[in-house]
Amino acid sequence: MSVAEPRRIVLFRHAKADWPPVTDHERPLAERGRKDAPVAGRKLADTGIHLDLALCSTATRTRETWKLAVHELPERPKTVYEERIYEASPGELIALLNETPDDAQNVVLIGHNPGIHGLAEILAGPDESDARRRMARRGFPAAAFAVLAFEGSWKSLEPGVATLLDYWAPSE
Repeated sequence: MSVAEPRRIVLFRHAKADWPPVTDHERPLAERGRKDAPVAGRKLADTGIHLDLALCSTATRTRETWKLAVHELPERPKTVYEERIYEASPGELIALLNETPDDAQNVVLIGHNPGIHGLAEILAGPDESDARRRMARRGFPAAAFAVLAFEGSWKSLEPGVATLLDYWAPSE
């Protein structure tokens, strides 16, 4: 696999979480989240991106989101549950993505706001695309995802090097 081929990053925010009397890390999905996660999975499948690797936060709501969404994909990528995604800043998420092996061409990162939204904006830089306008208008609600592309190795991923190709949110 050549590093000249564009890589894809899918930034996927967990679906709507409930607020029971548990720690934030252990919050499960709400009923709406359990409905939206498979829909997001189908929309992700519709992009036609073959995902090689899923990096998922260890929080209950992200694990539940991914479990419901991944069943809608034509192939299940290798999944790594990574505690560093929980409460991570965009810079911390870039550092994590920089560790991705170069044999992974396309990666989905399932995480939380504000890190996921901030990362999408930082990686894409200034952009006037339709996807960017929709993301600016909608923000990054629960179960939304953004698809970005960049060229080079994962170690070369840094602010402004990616192009925002697609954005989807449940109300789109």
